Amino acid sequence: QVQLVESGGGLVEAGDSLMLSCVSSGRTFSDYGVGWFRQGPGKGRDFVAVINRSGRSLYYSKSVKGRFTISRDNAKNTAYLRMNSLNPGDTAVYYCAATSRDVATAMPDFEYWGQGTQVTVSS
Repeated sequence: QVQLVESGGGLVEAGDSLMLSCVSSGRTFSDYGVGWFRQGPGKGRDFVAVINRSGRSLYYSKSVKGRFTISRDNAKNTAYLRMNSLNPGDTAVYYCAATSRDVATAMPDFEYWGQGTQVTVSS
């Protein structure tokens, strides 16, 4: 089992930045690819970014590419999502997820999920 706990969400203004963290416990963190997903008000859950086990392969959705940066520190069992130039369209609950695949972007490929952290961006 892998337990994931997100933190770092909050209320910010358009143009601000936030850093989300995802702390893992249980099985070996470096055995899993880690992704971030988000679910906006009244919307489905969408892929945001993923990082592979070693941290060398990164993928982003078109809506966040160039603004968000995913990273991980396997020694600290932690993944991060740095979010810059936030806009109201980024308002959502952000979820961290782990996959036994090296990398994946589809929700069914992620076996473990955190409880989510709310990010609200005001205009």
